[in-house]
Amino acid sequence: MGQMGFDVEEFDPDDVTWVRGVDYVAGWREATDAAADLVAVLTAAGVPLDGARATARSAADGSGVVRLVWSAETVRAVAELVRGDGPEPLAA
Repeated sequence: MGQMGFDVEEFDPDDVTWVRGVDYVAGWREATDAAADLVAVLTAAGVPLDGARATARSAADGSGVVRLVWSAETVRAVAELVRGDGPEPLAA
């Protein structure tokens, strides 16, 4: 999705240790939505996402997990954004 190499992988039932009654697909969907939200917000804030990756997964308990792989530049830009001193938002 967008600049960030967001991996929207199909839910892989062979990638989960199954526990009866745990909804792994719901966790994967939650992680997919959360990652998409993160990409949208960071892009709107002007954070450089070139080469960044976010992968949606399910944890063993069925909760959603997003794994991020970011360059040092992206991490620094996110840190500046959280501190409130950068980067400037892109013009709409």
